[in-house]
Amino acid sequence: MSAVKILVAQGGGPTAVINQSLVGVALEARRFASVGRVYGARHGVRGIVNEDFVDLTQETSHNLELVAATPGSALGSTRDKPDLKYCQQIFAVLRAHGIGHFFYIGGNDSSDTVRIVSEEAAKAGYPLRCVHIPKTIDNDLVANDHTPGFPSAARFVAQAFAGANLDNAALPGVYVAVVMGRHAGFLTAASALGRKFPDDGPHLVYLPERTFKIERFLADVKAASERFGRCVVAVSEGIHDASGQPILAQLAKQIEHDAHGNVQLSGSGALADLLCEEIKAKLGLKRVRGDTFGYLQRSFIGCVSDVDAREAREVGEKAVQFAMWSERNGSVAIKRTGSYATGYELVALDEVAGKTRVMEDAFIAASGTDITDEFRMYLRPLLGSGMPEAFRLRPAPVAKVLSAKA
Repeated sequence: MSAVKILVAQGGGPTAVINQSLVGVALEARRFASVGRVYGARHGVRGIVNEDFVDLTQETSHNLELVAATPGSALGSTRDKPDLKYCQQIFAVLRAHGIGHFFYIGGNDSSDTVRIVSEEAAKAGYPLRCVHIPKTIDNDLVANDHTPGFPSAARFVAQAFAGANLDNAALPGVYVAVVMGRHAGFLTAASALGRKFPDDGPHLVYLPERTFKIERFLADVKAASERFGRCVVAVSEGIHDASGQPILAQLAKQIEHDAHGNVQLSGSGALADLLCEEIKAKLGLKRVRGDTFGYLQRSFIGCVSDVDAREAREVGEKAVQFAMWSERNGSVAIKRTGSYATGYELVALDEVAGKTRVMEDAFIAASGTDITDEFRMYLRPLLGSGMPEAFRLRPAPVAKVLSAKA
């Protein structure tokens, strides 16, 4: 029996822990005597069709561990979304190199690629194990309690809003920050985990799971500003009107589209700026500022959840174990058990491929501008240990002298 060759690749947006999954695959595979080589494809599926491989078998365990703790995609990634023809090219390369196990770390599109490639191998009667390893900061993979990459990004968002809230309390005004999430609002909702005191921001949270109305938004901002003397707003980049049209497309004079024909939501500060302009023009408020977190939330090196890092490593390890022992294709899924513990299952690829999970109604407050305690309980253990806290002075007022005599 010839030694098994393994190929692993990374696709889609980088995360703070995607390299844990990569190293989990590499190190776990090297423990099996039947594995001869572990290859990595540079820049995802594009690297596969270009036969741009590196031999991870020759990496030292020490350096792999250092890479595992480093955010970003160590092999490089791609935004290519393969169709059937593209997947047939992928399979042709895998077959030519004698690859026996194919692992692809990524989100919805990546799982669909794995599904198609596995089907092509089956048609050709080629013994190829195909396993999808979950990754996405959007937390929008079905069949998973949560997805590696999301907890660390959520930790960043919660801390960023905690800091923005402190700034806004010192110099009151309106602050609007746009967070990634085209269809799912999990990451934007994480902003609420930065609150400590009842009047802390974000005071308003807008998610793509609810219809966004400009008039209602302005009324909400006005009411919050009057109540708190300031207003911190968290907005998902994917907010849309009742017809599904992105709000960015309504407000912007010119809009860009990505390679898949979608309105380009990330990569610019347009939505935050446009919402701030609406607030200034319609409400007459002067101190209004906007930010777009953009790429910052994906691979921020100083803000990694230890829970996320551990689970990202384990999904890589479990992918190899499932492939070697169960001899099945599938997608590794994280399941929650107990007050907080996780288990791993291998689910069918068609359960995950091309599907999008959105926030459950139980996680969204009835107002549509906040989250529930159920979501707080869901997210808190994922953020990991050592979350920083903000405190306030408890000053004793000093009696006025001059104004008291007036």
